[in-house]
Formats: sequence, C-alpha cells, structure tokens
Amino acid sequence: MIEAVRDGGLLTLTLSRPDKANAVTRDMLSDLADAVEAANADETCKVIVLTGAGKVFSAGADLKAARAGLATDPVWERLSGAIADSPCLTIAALNGTAAGGSLGMVLACDLRVAVPGAKVFYPVMKLGFLPQPSDPGRLTALVGPAKAKLILMAGAKIETDEAVSIGLFDRVTEDPIAEAHALAADALAADHAHVAAIKAMLRA
Repeated sequence: MIEAVRDGGLLTLTLSRPDKANAVTRDMLSDLADAVEAANADETCKVIVLTGAGKVFSAGADLKAARAGLATDPVWERLSGAIADSPCLTIAALNGTAAGGSLGMVLACDLRVAVPGAKVFYPVMKLGFLPQPSDPGRLTALVGPAKAKLILMAGAKIETDEAVSIGLFDRVTEDPIAEAHALAADALAADHAHVAAIKAMLRA
C-alpha cells in the first residue's frame, strides 16, 4: 500500500489505499519509515516527494487500527522524525486533504504544495487522542500558537486559501507532483553533500 518510485536522485513515495481515503495502518507507516530511512542513508538520493493516490492525501489513521493502539504507536514519531531529519529536500505533494495523524508527516516535510480544495484538520480533541509528540511543535513553528490551537483544540478545518495565508501550504497548484518536481530541480542538479549542508544550516 506504499508505492516507491526512484528516478535518479528523486524518490517518490505514494500512499496507495485510495478506496479507504489512504487511511494509514501500522504496516503502511512502518513501510514509509523504512523507505525514508533508506533514502536518508543513500548518498545518491537528494529529494523525497510524499504524495497520495486518488483524491485524498490521507484521512489519518485507520480508525479500527487507531482504537487497537495505532493512535499511540511510536511508529508515527519514527516516520516524522526520519522525514524531519532527512538530509534530502522533502516535499509533500498533497493531492487532497490531509487529516489527523497523517498531518504529522506533512508537517515534517520541508515544503508543502497542494491542489485547490485541499483541507487540513487534526481532530484529536474530538476523538479523544493526543497528537503525536512532535506535531504540535512543528505546527506552531509553521503557523504560530493561536492557529495551532485553532487546529488542535478547536478542531478547525483549514481551507486551502487560509492554509496558504498562514504558511501551512507553500504553493497551490492543479498538479502538485509537477510543482514538486519544479521545486526539486536545483537540489537534483546539486551534489548530495551540498543539499545536506544547506539543509543543516537551515536547522541551525
């Protein structure tokens, strides 16, 4: 349910469970983490693009799996940490709405591009779960504390235009994969060490 396609220095990882709105299972999260960790250790990989199949990026955790313990499984932090710590340029190419815990992998990316109509929401208050430990900090760093509270505590659904205005989306486009490839061009043309060095400087 995870498709990995490598094209030179570019790795595209696709959530591929469109019949379930790409709701993620533990196996899917583990497979994603494995793929990102392998790319991080590969000096020929320079860019990672994360996207989904169908019209929704991801509805979050599969609810049956969440109630069975996935909501508090450390695999979420393993995945978002691998993305955040990657020496590669990481881009979330959102083919649609990102919801719940799946927002964590989006927040961990360096850039976020989305189709018109894509929404963001994280209904942890309503569902009675805590957000994954790193997600509130990353969300606050992007949108500020008030907007982070609006999303995590008031359960607000953030529409596309607002997501751009508050810094949650970097670009809106009808073809997020093509936009991701355009944004990746300079990194793909550079040496891996140069990409990693600039990324490290931006973390400082």
